[in-house]
Amino acid sequence: MGNRFVARRGALDEPPLCSISDPGQLTLPRGRCWLIRCKRPVGGLAKKPISGIFAADIRCLTLRRSLSLWFEPPTTMTVAKLALEDGTVFSGLSFGADGEVSGEVVFNTAMTGYQEILTDPSYRGQIVTMTYPEIGNYGVNSIDIEHDSPSLSGFIVREESRIFSNYRAEGDLGGYLKQHGIPGLAGIDTRSLVRRIRQQGAMRGVLSTVDLDDDSLVRKAASSPGLVGRDLVREVMSRQTMSWSEELDDWTATEIGSAKASGSGRHVVCMDFGMKWNIPRHFASRGNRVTIVPGDTSSDDIQRLEPDGLFLSNGPGDPEPVQYAQKTIAELIGKLPIFGICLGHQLLSLACGAKTFKLKFGHRGVNQPVLDLETSKVEITTQNHGFAVDDRELPDCLEVTHRNLNDDTIAGVRHREAAAFSVQYHPEAASGPHDSHYLFNRFQEQLEGVPG
Repeated sequence: MGNRFVARRGALDEPPLCSISDPGQLTLPRGRCWLIRCKRPVGGLAKKPISGIFAADIRCLTLRRSLSLWFEPPTTMTVAKLALEDGTVFSGLSFGADGEVSGEVVFNTAMTGYQEILTDPSYRGQIVTMTYPEIGNYGVNSIDIEHDSPSLSGFIVREESRIFSNYRAEGDLGGYLKQHGIPGLAGIDTRSLVRRIRQQGAMRGVLSTVDLDDDSLVRKAASSPGLVGRDLVREVMSRQTMSWSEELDDWTATEIGSAKASGSGRHVVCMDFGMKWNIPRHFASRGNRVTIVPGDTSSDDIQRLEPDGLFLSNGPGDPEPVQYAQKTIAELIGKLPIFGICLGHQLLSLACGAKTFKLKFGHRGVNQPVLDLETSKVEITTQNHGFAVDDRELPDCLEVTHRNLNDDTIAGVRHREAAAFSVQYHPEAASGPHDSHYLFNRFQEQLEGVPG
């Protein structure tokens, strides 16, 4: 039996929706999403998959060469749509939770690390698009999480891998999204979406499985809140002071070593603005006693803890509304060593009198090049931010130490007189390269009073 062009309703053992000889043409009902599968014919039957893509709202397709194909209406999947405030609408398939969410639509260029991205609180208020075409192939686990639950609004991929393989895997990506109530969208042209974001800038959007009316979704997107002026830190920061003892995994710990026996070192107080968990793991693995405090903790309360150093964490959104943290940091500069990452970098700069601005589409990925101005070395870094410190209004007390090589924005500063420094990227390597672990060593030296 020759190759066939077939459309099926579901399982492979069900009768095909229609079948024609190839080459030929197949017409499908409009207004639905179809799962396209291309199979290698063996003995007239469709067997092992050789490719597979999602397609939305297919009306007609012409078979130009000998292949075995079937089209499968998503009997267990729901149609989902993404609408942008500029009127653009993308139709695809839901692979996460049902529902409707709004947020700023952004993109991340990482090939791996999707679970770390999902659980990074810095993504609060955002719908994240992955540029790599297939996501989910190594599943999810309980190790690679950076917070107790995802904080982002929605998740978009070109193709969700339904088959995952990894010795640590405990489940699939779609199931993880459903478990945490996060809508996922697959099957759209993510290249087109990313090009639009790069050209027009990050835009407000609505991702929905319940409202599929294009005009309605666009209106909702245009009226949804943006990130500028919103204090998202209060939505993700810890609510109470707590001790932290968990250390790095064996692979990372082997690379950095251990400074002292656990708990016998210096006391690091971490201001939590939406902190990734691999950061306090670094401090604990270097033998420090670690205390995490809410991001709105006063300077007096922090000093009562008698810290040897203060860490300013990453976090979501616009740093300028987080004025309570700026006040605390300003009062502590010069009293103890301070180290900031990402939002912490922006807050330290603001506390010193700097200004911040919103980037056109932000920096998000694990392949962002940064130049260390002191050593002239290029670091490949993980980044996730939509705001940056403004070069034009940098106070004299701050010195630029690092530059982003993609757009020359400030990627690091240090105080000229006090022991305080910060970077606009993530040296904790979760996920991402390990080029910047030296920053934790630098802070450790300051904690221990080593001149530098």
